[in-house]
Amino acid sequence: MAAVHVTVWDDRDRVGGGRAPTASVAAAAPALFVHNIFAWGSDSTYGFAGQRPLADSRRLLMMDRRGYGDSPDTARSDFEADAEDIVEVLGEGTFAEGLDGAHLVGHGNGAVSALIAAARRPDLVRSLTLIQPSAFTAAAQHPVVADLLDRVRDGAPGIPDGVTPEQYLRASTEGLGMAMPEPTSRRLRAVATSMRERPIWEAEIPLEVVRGATLPILVICGTWERAPATYREHVGLPLMAVAESLTDSLGGRLLRVPGYYPHTQEPVAVNAALREFWG
Repeated sequence: MAAVHVTVWDDRDRVGGGRAPTASVAAAAPALFVHNIFAWGSDSTYGFAGQRPLADSRRLLMMDRRGYGDSPDTARSDFEADAEDIVEVLGEGTFAEGLDGAHLVGHGNGAVSALIAAARRPDLVRSLTLIQPSAFTAAAQHPVVADLLDRVRDGAPGIPDGVTPEQYLRASTEGLGMAMPEPTSRRLRAVATSMRERPIWEAEIPLEVVRGATLPILVICGTWERAPATYREHVGLPLMAVAESLTDSLGGRLLRVPGYYPHTQEPVAVNAALREFWG
């Protein structure tokens, strides 16, 4: 049994009016989703609630990383530990339904863990979708990303002592010109875990291994033209550079959609792309 919580969505029977799904739908490989910071798998604000319609044709697995959602607490969230959890979930017969692997989707920091997991067990992965991956070290040669890495590695200010999760959430949203989600206990727990995450720029991305596995790869990135200026400059530009670099390095396909949270702001476009990509 996996050490993390997984929400399972499977609407195939409901779509069929209670009848058994067709053979092709019944045999469709499941898809495992791995969320970013401040969120959990089924979260409607930053997570993958907008992808629920995809459950009409396959089983969807919404993993809560450690310290998020309904998964157990952790002293420090770590992309390496998350990668191990992903591998464990992918390998569980209950979720895999006896099929040869699952489609893997990761957003932000979750995409970094998905990359590491795919490198460790490519035999369990049918395809890899990376939504605005925070794989900065994999694109360190790009000037915008290099500037970001220089800032954080040279001692950019961390989180001051005494800052509460609610204060941090407000600074990370309203402080950048965006709406702040309701500070529920579930949200604040996710924020507290995010505040303790191992810095993502410490991740070593196994690009050669992933490329050698010849997995189908889709990279999804926002265009960021509607984002607050400060957020676009400090976050959006590096993320767009990473998306372009990973697409080239891994021989993938790049999809650009309007906005800066592709799967929540443009779920119809993202879902259509995933359906086509998964086949």
